[in-house]
Amino acid sequence: MKAIHVSIIGASGYSGIELVNILLKHSKVTIDKLFANTSAGKRFDEVAPEFRTRCSIPLDSFSVEKVNQSDIVFIALPSGEALSLVPQLLNAGKRVIDLGGDFRLKNTELYRKYYKRDHTAHEALHQAVFGLPEWFSNEIRSATLVANPGCYPTSIILPLAPLVRERLIDPSTIVANSLSGVSGAGRTSSLEYSFCEVNDSVKAYKVGVHQHIPEIQSILERIGNTQVQVLFVPHLLPITRGIYSTITCTGTEHLTVESITAVYNAYYKNAPFIRYSATHIPELKHVVHTNFIDICFTIIPESNRLIITSAIDNLVKGAAGQAVQNMNLMFDLPETEGLL
Repeated sequence: MKAIHVSIIGASGYSGIELVNILLKHSKVTIDKLFANTSAGKRFDEVAPEFRTRCSIPLDSFSVEKVNQSDIVFIALPSGEALSLVPQLLNAGKRVIDLGGDFRLKNTELYRKYYKRDHTAHEALHQAVFGLPEWFSNEIRSATLVANPGCYPTSIILPLAPLVRERLIDPSTIVANSLSGVSGAGRTSSLEYSFCEVNDSVKAYKVGVHQHIPEIQSILERIGNTQVQVLFVPHLLPITRGIYSTITCTGTEHLTVESITAVYNAYYKNAPFIRYSATHIPELKHVVHTNFIDICFTIIPESNRLIITSAIDNLVKGAAGQAVQNMNLMFDLPETEGLL
């Protein structure tokens, strides 16, 4: 097949840089255009010096006319900024993967509540497909607009979805505590995320109001066709990258290692990036810089409670890697292309 021509809007942010890193190793991709706001006019390797001799594409300011040669456009911008861009790109006949949160929630009232703004791209929202490849691959293949999942939701939905679908757990008892590296906040100069503020400390934030709460609940409800309640508390870790989630819930029947393993086998046996076990507790160092999610489940038989731990790289499986996995599906390529 001919090369897939790609453009990235927001190429100078952490997710954008990770996208470039992955796509440079992708055998079927040619990077056409890289766009950035404050860095426009510089070369990419000036903004990200680790790419010297690898990528010196100039960073440009965006206009839809400049992507006329591109087959697909990635948007790696903070939520809110894609609302005006996506309709332009769709009208120009481009396929789009948005790494932000603007097209993940079909309910615009929930979007207003959690993202603190009105949704202004209703027609595009109607076209959007939630880009969780392990569950919605058929829809992703034919999609024109893919809403890439959030990093926290990826770490929580993937371990829980088979159990919710098969009614092995009570979906009203889910509690998820997640810890993230500071790169999850984006490439910002905010004092709150500076080294001195995060070092030697751990802090919960956005308790009860985090924008990923409705995303986690709505996707689990869709997969399980049942109401779901998730108590989610995110925490900030003094590390650069990675998300570690500990999830607890109660079984609807007597849980066994065999019953849970059978359900995971049924849904994830052929999922190339999901690794699960009843014995190998995940560690971040085993997943950073990869597109894998590691999952471990532990049963407390006295209370029929289940403890699940998961680990991902927030910039890869939680962002750029999953976006490329989605692109591979959209262009009928193996999901692993460029990611192993």
